[in-house]
Amino acid sequence: MAGKRDYYEVLGVDKSASDADIKKAYRKLAKQYHPDMNPGDKSAEAKFKEVNEAYEVLSDSQKRARYDQFGHAGTDPNGFGAGGFGGGFGDFDFGGFGDIFETFFGGGFGTRTSGARNGPQKGADLKYSMEISFEEAAFGTKKEVSVNRMEVCHTCNGSGAKAGHQPVTCKNCNGSGQVQYKQRTPFGQFVNIKTCDVCHGEGKIITQPCETCSGKGRVRKNTKLQVTIPAGIDNGQTISIRGEGEHGVKGGPAGDLFISIRVKPHPIFKRQGNDINCDIPITFTQAALGAEIEVPTLDGKEKCVVPEGTQTGSVFKLKGKGIPFLRGGGRGDQYVKVNIEVPKKLNEKQKEVLRQFAELVGDEVHEQRKGFFDKMKDALGM
Repeated sequence: MAGKRDYYEVLGVDKSASDADIKKAYRKLAKQYHPDMNPGDKSAEAKFKEVNEAYEVLSDSQKRARYDQFGHAGTDPNGFGAGGFGGGFGDFDFGGFGDIFETFFGGGFGTRTSGARNGPQKGADLKYSMEISFEEAAFGTKKEVSVNRMEVCHTCNGSGAKAGHQPVTCKNCNGSGQVQYKQRTPFGQFVNIKTCDVCHGEGKIITQPCETCSGKGRVRKNTKLQVTIPAGIDNGQTISIRGEGEHGVKGGPAGDLFISIRVKPHPIFKRQGNDINCDIPITFTQAALGAEIEVPTLDGKEKCVVPEGTQTGSVFKLKGKGIPFLRGGGRGDQYVKVNIEVPKKLNEKQKEVLRQFAELVGDEVHEQRKGFFDKMKDALGM
């Protein structure tokens, strides 16, 4: 421990520095003194190791707390503050048990390691919401959508390196993205594996980053896509388009694009499955004498025969005038419900004609009314 510099001094930060400040300072110094940037420079290599040692302690909250309390002795594997017998169980590093169990059983007890990330990674899926009209949902349409996504940088083709340069293998982990270090415990010496601090699990280091993507290999871009909306789609359903999500990393496949459909309400039609319902008002005369009326459909106006003596609330079916089935094979039906509209604001002559009509027909033509009053008399004994 003799001759070791203060870890805060090594990283050039105050003792009150946040985790983010420590990480930022480390990255700057690690890049400055990295052996790949300073080939053959023993002084830079020594400083690089010193920076890594300081960061390993100060980036770990438990180790940092022991270091603040005991100094270098608090992090020395043989010292009293790092789990040796000299410190007693009060200062034992119980975090070491997590490393031991992880080494033998692959996890548990607050694991702090992660695998290398230097392989292909699939891009993220994207979600998009689209509103269409009732008719567009029924018969299908094509829409242009603008998708904001991460795409492979065309300048470096996803490598992240400047033209004429290639990422170099990290010498600290030999390209594995992981490093091993030995740890002494009361049970003996164990080997622990953790993510490489130099390449952060990537296995490679970009010394000359691409100016377009800053070494990330991907750039954010607005892309316009033509989307086919199938006939028969309903409100709340989702269209999935494979490979139109964010582009993958390091040759990984692209994610998918999921488009959620919202259908605007129609002023006349109401959808029920693949059938359509609508209400049509007719006059008393049309209902009594019968008539041929025009009914709106998704295909235009259709003629519908209202038979003589039609009652309000009667429903007629127009076969095959509903919504097309989503996977083909025909269409649903349209159901037309007629409502008899009682005239308002009659003049005296019109009222007199209706009174004469009522006297002429009496109860003979009002079968439902007559039947109702007969039942009422029986029920009430009148």
